[in-house]
Amino acid sequence: MLGLTGCALAQLGIAAAGSLPVVAAFAILLGLAFELYEPPSQAMIADAVAPAERVRAYSLLNAALAAGGTGAGLIAAALGRWDLRWLFVADALTCLACALVLRIALPADGPLRASARRGAGGQPVRPWRDRALWAVFAAGTVFALVSMQIVVALPLTLGRVGFAPADAGLLFTTSAVTVVAAQPALRLRRLAALPASAALALGYTLMAAGLAGYAVAHTLPALLAATAVWSLGDVLILGRAFSVVADLAPPGGTDRYLAVYGISWGIATTAAPVTATQLLARAGVTALWAGTAGLCLALAAAQLLLVGPLVSRTPRPRPAPAKTAAPAGQGPR
Repeated sequence: MLGLTGCALAQLGIAAAGSLPVVAAFAILLGLAFELYEPPSQAMIADAVAPAERVRAYSLLNAALAAGGTGAGLIAAALGRWDLRWLFVADALTCLACALVLRIALPADGPLRASARRGAGGQPVRPWRDRALWAVFAAGTVFALVSMQIVVALPLTLGRVGFAPADAGLLFTTSAVTVVAAQPALRLRRLAALPASAALALGYTLMAAGLAGYAVAHTLPALLAATAVWSLGDVLILGRAFSVVADLAPPGGTDRYLAVYGISWGIATTAAPVTATQLLARAGVTALWAGTAGLCLALAAAQLLLVGPLVSRTPRPRPAPAKTAAPAGQGPR
């Protein structure tokens, strides 16, 4: 609730700002406030569902974000043509509305015990000392870079191959619809039974196939088909990735592990505008998408050969067993 309220105040500040330095200051506040919200919102999912259901739960979160992104695009298109400041006002109101929903829907927090700040056995949670998390973080950073390069480069490349850059909106909508429509497939027995590394490698391979399709597509139907393919890979990856991170975390440390993993997206968001535009300017459209597809194939190989084996052989602390109740008549008097 604090993070959502901070996001609302920051966006109202952006809407009211009269100079670029003021906008920059509130933009920094917005980023910090969002990072208060995101890790615990993800950790709640891990705490609320059984480990076997985490993949589907995180995939549903991804689908909700995709559906929300589609609606957000429509709101942005409407308000942006009127006055861009009202877009930030609308975002602030949705943040406050979300905070109110959380306040009403979620049970009240209990008192925070000192043990909640520590992992199994009372040891402090130190995610940066976890080699398995480092491996997942490195793979996640590359995946995030690929994802952000799609966001940055797709409108630019469409303009170079004879389409309107605005057609990227149609492709991103296709991606969102694919992510939502593919959720039932995660319940298929063969797909659900895949080990995490195999599922992630399959997801990276599907992304590679879709992005390679961008390198050779010259018609809108071909671009739509390529978008659907890489979006299917996205469905497999995001749910599994968050689930793996949550499984790595000791009891009481899920939010900190997810916060560390989330830094990968910050790195990618910073780097992607540079890497995407430089590759496009120096190598061209075909090389950009072919290279990004090759990066996905490298990720698939690294997942099977390096990341997966490291995660599987790293011992994980187990939560302490719950104390059993004393038989009737033998408890403390």
